[in-house]
Amino acid sequence: MIGVDSLIASAETDAAAWDESGLPVEVIEAAAKAGVLGLDRSTDYGGLGLTAVELGSVAERLGAVCTSLRSLLTIQGLVNASVDRWGTPEQRAQWLPALTTGERLAGFAATETGAGSDLASVSTTFEPHGSDHRISGRKLWVTFGEVADVLLVLGRSPAGLMTALVETNSPGVSVDPIHGQLGMRGARLAHIGLDEVVVPADHLIAPPGFGLSHVVSTALDHGRYTIAWGCVGMSRACLGDVVAHAATRVQGSTVLSEHDGVRAIVGRSWVDAAGARALCERAAEQRDAHKPTAIFATVAAKFAASQVAASVSQHAVQVLGAAGCASDSRVGRFFRDAKVMQIIEGATEVAELQLGDYVLGGGAR
Repeated sequence: MIGVDSLIASAETDAAAWDESGLPVEVIEAAAKAGVLGLDRSTDYGGLGLTAVELGSVAERLGAVCTSLRSLLTIQGLVNASVDRWGTPEQRAQWLPALTTGERLAGFAATETGAGSDLASVSTTFEPHGSDHRISGRKLWVTFGEVADVLLVLGRSPAGLMTALVETNSPGVSVDPIHGQLGMRGARLAHIGLDEVVVPADHLIAPPGFGLSHVVSTALDHGRYTIAWGCVGMSRACLGDVVAHAATRVQGSTVLSEHDGVRAIVGRSWVDAAGARALCERAAEQRDAHKPTAIFATVAAKFAASQVAASVSQHAVQVLGAAGCASDSRVGRFFRDAKVMQIIEGATEVAELQLGDYVLGGGAR
């Protein structure tokens, strides 16, 4: 994929700058042209039709250079997956070509002040308004919300939790860009205000009551999968930077790599990264085989890969010392990003409980 190779080459030199100023529009457009926004969607809708294994490989490669660039793949992909799985034939025909080609940039608006890990507690309201619906609420930490054309919004109605595609140029939509957050600084995050936004009936995705259990669950599952692979890329990149630094840095009269402590860090980090990648490969195989266990395989992969990215990046900063703390340090940037990966699309603590219940219920064999 020549376009992806070009993106990676740009990220290798510019990712630190993007972390300061945000992913430029021209880079987003280049990603769309390279097919990154519709990698695993059907070619019938302008996608590339990649398998889960192939999708994971691209997410890993992008994750190794820039978390925000990989997040672009993730967010567009999870909205695409939700519309593809739960939209009507008419909705798929209307939205998927625009989303897969990048004609429309998407955001995922679920989180609120009182609804993070517990999305069932959302307070955003969907009220019937003739044949349409009127939406009011405030959504937080919307990745690419600053530049998105359309948002997949979760809220509640008298009939149950609902989702809808809300166009950001609609009256009543306000965008509050976020700067200086811990990680994913290049991902153009924003808080979104929804003040009695009128949404046509044909913008609702799935029936009332399906919003969280079906539509958002599909979105989160897809998101966890690409995040997991992105975290593997982060870990492997950090390990590579540690090895390169340790092989050349002289402390006193001793090369850093000759210290037992450094060699131990490198060995543990390699094993951890390899283990996380194996879980991602397992999830990929199960997804491509359409096995019902693929959901929990994905939870396990994301849990492990985000934990490993956090630990490997932390060790990398420690070994690189002052160089790891520099403003343009990749390991320092990934150290910040990795902490966010342990929170989004299912916090570590929630994943542990889910996996524990799965194992105790006899699901893991």
